Amino acid sequence: MNWNELQTPCYIIHKKELDAGIALLQAALEENWNHYTAGYSFKTNALPWALLQMKEAGLCAEVVSEDEYDLAVYLGFSKIIYNGPVKGKRTFLHALRSGAIVNLDAGRELDWLEESGLRDVTVGLRVNFDLEAECPGETSSGRDGGRFGFSYETGGLRDAMERLDKMGVKLSGLHLHASSKTRSVNIYRALARKAVQISREYRLSLSYVDIGGGYFGGMDNKPKFPDYMRAIREELLAGFTPAQTMLIVEPGTSLITPPVEYVSTVVDCKDTHAGRFVVTDGSRSDIDPLHGKRSYFHKIRYGGTPGWAAGDGDDICPPERTPMEKQVICGFTCMENDRLFVMENKAQLRPGDRIVYQKVGGYTMCLTPLFIRYFPAVYAEENGAYTCVREHWGPEEYVAKSLPGNI
Repeated sequence: MNWNELQTPCYIIHKKELDAGIALLQAALEENWNHYTAGYSFKTNALPWALLQMKEAGLCAEVVSEDEYDLAVYLGFSKIIYNGPVKGKRTFLHALRSGAIVNLDAGRELDWLEESGLRDVTVGLRVNFDLEAECPGETSSGRDGGRFGFSYETGGLRDAMERLDKMGVKLSGLHLHASSKTRSVNIYRALARKAVQISREYRLSLSYVDIGGGYFGGMDNKPKFPDYMRAIREELLAGFTPAQTMLIVEPGTSLITPPVEYVSTVVDCKDTHAGRFVVTDGSRSDIDPLHGKRSYFHKIRYGGTPGWAAGDGDDICPPERTPMEKQVICGFTCMENDRLFVMENKAQLRPGDRIVYQKVGGYTMCLTPLFIRYFPAVYAEENGAYTCVREHWGPEEYVAKSLPGNI
């Protein structure tokens, strides 16, 4: 299949770029802390094709629900990290018995563990602490604080440790993942420092420190995996060694966002009293499900111009296209806020032209709504060839998932 045969709207995953991101991560870990585990965050994008690529590359599964845990088992992941506050009891106990890395997040999990009678297992604890105080203005929750894990400041973490000790269950690790607005290296230094501080304060002998995810990936002038891992190593060495303690990281967006594009086609151009509106068969909801971004990486593919068939080159415009003062690029839905960006003093778009949005792999496919149109197709690209790895949903798929066996 070639570029012209792609059914739009669609996502494209560029395998070479995906592989390069994974290789960069693994090389950075090997260089800085050669005792490590990298777990891919399922919630970021759980497309089965992508998950299998991660598995083949040696990444383990990082999951946060029963559904995700069951999917990891179904796909044959031999190593699973089970996080999050909404684990199910069935999968929680299965994970413990199967040797998965289980990081407790809530009191009920301590209750389940106590009731189960399991004692020859090891667990980790997720740490809740005031990261905002150490990195002012950088955290997602700000002064409101985060809701995940056991609180260091109030003694909840200490109490959880004491309960594990009374049960005879070994505390093997600390999980310190935290969401941030800046994704700065400073965040990861603070997380690693806190792991050292807690380990010293409670005289812990830890098998692992789980720093979590949330890294930048594939962005110019932003930190790269080597920058993060170097900073983490520098802080962890104050209390740990690679020989004794494993470093766990849980990247998601940093791996799957850069290699994914979303292709839409212009279907109509209309002039109103307010100006020119360009309607496409794509939607803002497919690349920005929460409608929170202010701009998008994008490029234009004018029909019939050099680079069209291969899909390479940037904004190559036919000379006969005259510029227009303002064009508002819109999606196909009936919502007026389904507007993606404004083109100013650029060549007029026409039906058949394509707009390609770049770096859209994170939290898009898993949050794409079934609104007006069903799930778009997904293609994997390798060496210029395109393979469909998820077909566009039609009525058959929609009904089969809604009323199986009833029609």
